[in-house]
Amino acid sequence: MSRESMEYDVVIVGAGPAGLAAAIRLKQRAAEEGKEISVCIVEKGSEVGAHILSGAVVDPIALNELIPDWKEKGAPLDTPVTDDRFYLLGPAGGLRLPNFLMPPLMNNHGNYIVSLGNVCRWLATQAEELGIEIYPGFAAAEVLYDETGAVYGVATGDMGIGKNGEHTDRYTPGMELHAKYTLIGEGVRGSLAKMLFAKFGLTKDAEPQKFGIGIKELWQADPAKHKEGLVVHSFGWPLKSDTGGGTFMYHMKGGLISIGFVIHLNYKNPYLSPFDEFQRMKTHPMVRPYLEGGKRLSYGARAITEGGFQSVPKLIFPGGALIGCSAGFVNVPRIKGSHNAMKTGMMAAEAAFDAIQAGRQRDELTAYPEAYKNSHVYQDLKRVRNVKPLWSRFGTYFGIGLAAIDMWTNTLGFSFFGTLKHKKADYQTLKPAAKSKKIVYPKPDGVISFDKLSSVFISNTNHEEDQPAHLKLLDPSIPIGQNLPLYDEPAQRYCPAGVYEVTRNDDGSDPRFVINAQNCVHCKTCDIKDPAQNINWTVPEGGGGPNYPNM
Repeated sequence: MSRESMEYDVVIVGAGPAGLAAAIRLKQRAAEEGKEISVCIVEKGSEVGAHILSGAVVDPIALNELIPDWKEKGAPLDTPVTDDRFYLLGPAGGLRLPNFLMPPLMNNHGNYIVSLGNVCRWLATQAEELGIEIYPGFAAAEVLYDETGAVYGVATGDMGIGKNGEHTDRYTPGMELHAKYTLIGEGVRGSLAKMLFAKFGLTKDAEPQKFGIGIKELWQADPAKHKEGLVVHSFGWPLKSDTGGGTFMYHMKGGLISIGFVIHLNYKNPYLSPFDEFQRMKTHPMVRPYLEGGKRLSYGARAITEGGFQSVPKLIFPGGALIGCSAGFVNVPRIKGSHNAMKTGMMAAEAAFDAIQAGRQRDELTAYPEAYKNSHVYQDLKRVRNVKPLWSRFGTYFGIGLAAIDMWTNTLGFSFFGTLKHKKADYQTLKPAAKSKKIVYPKPDGVISFDKLSSVFISNTNHEEDQPAHLKLLDPSIPIGQNLPLYDEPAQRYCPAGVYEVTRNDDGSDPRFVINAQNCVHCKTCDIKDPAQNINWTVPEGGGGPNYPNM
């Protein structure tokens, strides 16, 4: 069966903050100038927001520009930050860091605690009112190139292919979406972005991208322990000094608490389990009381780009551009990226609109990277460019102290350190298991701490079972033949959803590597952290994966 095709001026992959902002800005420009422009968004989640996971405290700077009357239009930014706290945690207590010691950019007053998924759902309604076509449940699986090698759109994945690779009775071929320009806003470690990086060499002049894994739960709190508008960030316990990361806890409207843990994926010990560190963190005496008497509602995990300023790749290629976390615009110390994602989507949209009106198509949108270098996004990342390298080199306590000094000096326009490099990619940092200390994690109590499978259950994750696994091993022999003897196969632990297992006979013989693709919450950690770079995360059938409510 041949593919059908549809023609648009602009095709956008991903209905996240970047993609939705780009689409809205395109239509706004068209309305301002009395022109017509056709815009389509494809989204692999079953609905807009289904795969969106973030803390999140949002800086409204980009939304103020995109939709100035967002309050009147009912945007779900309804919990302003009223109390902003930072703590250094030890095993039995914590030390609050005075706010006046924090660099001004760390101040959260004026920001809003939100469900970013619900913000995206609201943005989608604004987009559809402008005539933008949004197709959730369709995963963009392939980049299309014309005879010159320029990108001219994407193709969605075929539906109804069985585990054996043959067509089932529900087989439907994918759709080709052709465009004058294609904007890639898949989020962190997107499969199409990886293809484009390789084909066009977009990362050759950038530092290696760095990542973290963010794990989050949503709780309905005991009303007596809920403090609407409270924002708490902490670092330290349970992580060792040589392992970067920290905690966030946001008290939302409706008695909800958003609590999560971010661990930098350049950690060294292959026995570390980000999921279990998060569960252990919740038992801390300064955290547990907020959760006691409450009920856990939802769970999810997602990789985060942390390379920042030094790791931003070339943003454009013939026929399109990278926007949002496909390129990586997260401000690591602020734990914020949605404002930058939206703004980059808007800047790419401006460049695409002007190019189309000038009669151009499928060339490089050079106005976009030029706009980026003159934007608040560029300045936002530049001011914090040394935080991640200093933290990685000098550990949590000394490194964060140096990073704070560097952020203060950057408010004056200079840095003692210049611009530091990241050096290694995250998959290169693991030490052999033989040189590492095993970590014994406490058993979950089922009240505050939980196991992986019960957590995946409340993420509402589901995939069509009769389909090829979307987690591909480039060499099936590596997990048992290489990773197991060297690193005790760390995929068993770095995956926060129990996707990867090593099973054995009763006598411990014949180890086998098992992939439970049905459990995958699309966090992409395996694609990032596997020391052999042997796991390739690809899109499953559209609509598969988690379905996050209010996350």
